[in-house]
Amino acid sequence: MCLAVPMQITRLDGFSARCTARGVERDVSLFMLQDEGIVPGDFVLVHVGYAIQKISREDAEATWELFDQILAAGDADA
Repeated sequence: MCLAVPMQITRLDGFSARCTARGVERDVSLFMLQDEGIVPGDFVLVHVGYAIQKISREDAEATWELFDQILAAGDADA
């Protein structure tokens, strides 16, 4: 199973971006989204260091809500 994490772009440098999610920052490659017109503030799905899709803020927030629910369910089962 593959997992992509929603992150927000805070800084751009060519095909690299500094992204943040829940207080964690990472450098991410934008190579796969060269034609998307990415700007700081945009949200992307990140998989193994690569932004693979541009998404809306609403989709990013909904995804994090699902992750929170999965973690909470796992904690309840422990």
